[in-house]
Amino acid sequence: MADRPVIALVPGDCTGIGPEQTARILAEGRVAGAARLVVVGDRRVVERGARQAGVTLKLVDVASPRAARFAPGETPIVDLKNIDPEALPIGVADPEAGRLTGETLARAVAFAKDGEVDAVSFAPLNKQAMFRGGWHFPDEHKMFAHLLGHVGPFSEMNVLEGQWMTRVTSHVSLREAVEQVTFDNVCKALRLADATMRGAGIARPRIAVAALNPHAGEGGLFGREEIEIIAPAVAAMAKEGIDCKGPYPSDTVYLKAFAGEFDSVTAMYHDQGQIATKLKGFNKGVTVTAGLKTVFTTPAHGTAYDIVGKGIADVGAFEKAIELAAMLAGRAAERAAARAG
Repeated sequence: MADRPVIALVPGDCTGIGPEQTARILAEGRVAGAARLVVVGDRRVVERGARQAGVTLKLVDVASPRAARFAPGETPIVDLKNIDPEALPIGVADPEAGRLTGETLARAVAFAKDGEVDAVSFAPLNKQAMFRGGWHFPDEHKMFAHLLGHVGPFSEMNVLEGQWMTRVTSHVSLREAVEQVTFDNVCKALRLADATMRGAGIARPRIAVAALNPHAGEGGLFGREEIEIIAPAVAAMAKEGIDCKGPYPSDTVYLKAFAGEFDSVTAMYHDQGQIATKLKGFNKGVTVTAGLKTVFTTPAHGTAYDIVGKGIADVGAFEKAIELAAMLAGRAAERAAARAG
């Protein structure tokens, strides 16, 4: 099906489980109906991943995604020839591996900017390794925004079984996160969550907002952020037409969401949402970069250095990431066609 989105598949950090996950996904082909996949990376990395996973691949070199034929039984690869996996340690956060991971991702972003791919799905990477390797961003999302020249709000979101988990603050210390819980930031997070979910086909997203303090502050006894910041922001966004409610105590709000009462929870800080979603479905969660023109998705789990090379890495979350990227890219194409037509 030629109308399937073209997705750049990036193997992630070559010292982690990403290469073997990439190889297994390509060999087993369960996501082939959702997208046309072209690998962007070093052939040697994917070939070693195939050996680790115990699978066989037929890789076909292409100069760029635009040149890919997507023939049955073949996997097109833009071989960057930039990483010799045998020269790097396995199962550790290595600065050189981080540098090369960033370099590979940057090439995929360039293909997206040139319109050669509709989305980018990447295997797990290590933020510390990338930072120490010269990509001085706290996370890949800010790196993507920089490479795209993006201006405006953006954030990572986590998607698990139809639940879209968003947050006001992300990869900062807990002390900084508390300081960044402001009226404006809560409003920005809710607007971005609502717009992203509408773009994914949810006509009127129902968003629960988590409190910052225990027991939602207990009427001010444990803090006044709920009274002075969060509740006023929720009320203001409700007046704008966003279906949001809260703040709810963070130790129970996810029970409401997972029971189907809401489509999303907006957390105040990173782990407030991540702990709940990873307990709910560690090998099913997907991270998406919301707010950017290009669709980026990745498994919500990490590089799993402790099981690298054992051939046991689960591919469930990565497959979900590819399927989500295909869906979001497809909907974006439909909106663009509607505007043009």
